[in-house]
Amino acid sequence: MKEQIQITGHTLIELGFKPKKWFKDAIIYINENQLQHNEMLTYLEQFKLDPEIELHSTPVAFAINIKAENEVEEKNVGDVIKTMETLMKTPTLVNGSIMPDACPTGGNGVIPVGGVAVAKNAIHPGMHSADICCSVMLTDFGNANPQEVLDAAHSITHFGPGGRDRDTQFRFPMDLLAEIEANKFLNDQKCISAARSHLGTQGDGNHFLFIGTSKKTGNTMMVTHHGSRGFGANLYKKGMKVAEQFRQELSPQTLKHNAWIPFDTEEGQNYWEALQIVRKWTKKNHECIHDATLEKLGIEKENRYWNEHNFVFKDGDLFYHAKGATPLDKKFMPDITGPRLIPLNMSEPVLIVEGKTTESNLGFAPHGAGRNVSRTQHRKSKKGTIKEIFDEETKGLDVRFFSEAIDITELPSAYKNAETVRNQMTEFGLGEVIDEVMPFGCIMAGNVGKNPPWRRRKKNRNNENSK
Repeated sequence: MKEQIQITGHTLIELGFKPKKWFKDAIIYINENQLQHNEMLTYLEQFKLDPEIELHSTPVAFAINIKAENEVEEKNVGDVIKTMETLMKTPTLVNGSIMPDACPTGGNGVIPVGGVAVAKNAIHPGMHSADICCSVMLTDFGNANPQEVLDAAHSITHFGPGGRDRDTQFRFPMDLLAEIEANKFLNDQKCISAARSHLGTQGDGNHFLFIGTSKKTGNTMMVTHHGSRGFGANLYKKGMKVAEQFRQELSPQTLKHNAWIPFDTEEGQNYWEALQIVRKWTKKNHECIHDATLEKLGIEKENRYWNEHNFVFKDGDLFYHAKGATPLDKKFMPDITGPRLIPLNMSEPVLIVEGKTTESNLGFAPHGAGRNVSRTQHRKSKKGTIKEIFDEETKGLDVRFFSEAIDITELPSAYKNAETVRNQMTEFGLGEVIDEVMPFGCIMAGNVGKNPPWRRRKKNRNNENSK
């Protein structure tokens, strides 16, 4: 009797298969059942891949809800349209839109800030980016003194890198921890540690804590802006890795940053659930800061609402990737409790808006004022000392930087003209302003690199020792 030749991974590669997870089980099955050549080929048919998915030959049409009103804006709008045209060749995409605050981020083909990309049966981690669920929450403090609210909030919030030490951490919800531990993307020590220590923190960059008064009622209101911190960033890294594996298998022509996870796979289902858990965590992150401030002042809130503006929203088999775009349509907000929030800059009101879905807005509004130039370009364009620039742009406001170092790239002049954004919201039907939170003051991280936390801790210790 002829001896059965043992097949190996090299055998499968010679037959034209790329090394995959199924190789090990297939090799065992073929060898244990002593499949002959033709039997083996029949068995391997189930592992043959569909033809590679090619890019759209021309970009899928997308709505343009932005126009340039000066030379600087012309370049910005041109760059946004160029990157959207490349993005919209991604094979999963079926629709798209750009908002008046749109600006490029990253290379050509990366979804711009202020962009919406609609994919069929696919989640693109690169289109929600590392700052998953960047969002804003408003709490109405009634007739509280805005100065007292700002001071109380300053004593509670936390900006900058890293998280809280064990002595200052908020109690972590056990039901949320159980959800994290049950999800394959989130159940590891790095994710859980970040979820615990970063709860009640706001990070850096353009994130803020804003105090103002309602134009309609005069009530004092607190608005916080931040995302999911290290917890969400860890999920993003894992999601990009899984998406890249699918990209290599399904559509190598697709740009790496536009790789996707098919929703109808185990990985897709788990990733979607992970996004919802991160969303819950981020909402809780806002609530910790707001509730602790209320408690310190002995005040009961009069109202509260929130919305994310950097997330993936599902409607049937369509996934709306909003990279810095505020949902107007209630179907995108499962826990809708009020109108939406659109901050502009520290010297302008936070807009409270409602709106209707149209063919061009796809159910979204801008998320803020956006930028026309990079931080570096803005920094180089300013004249005078940092203190002089700060004093001029924050006149009449109580503006603080948590790191105690001014970041001029977060001052009002770093952003697009707020009036222009508001006018284009009206022109393109991107939400109706129903109230405004007039600015009193705000807190931001500041220039963390110039005055990092370790240096401030050392300074505080020296001050204590000198007393």
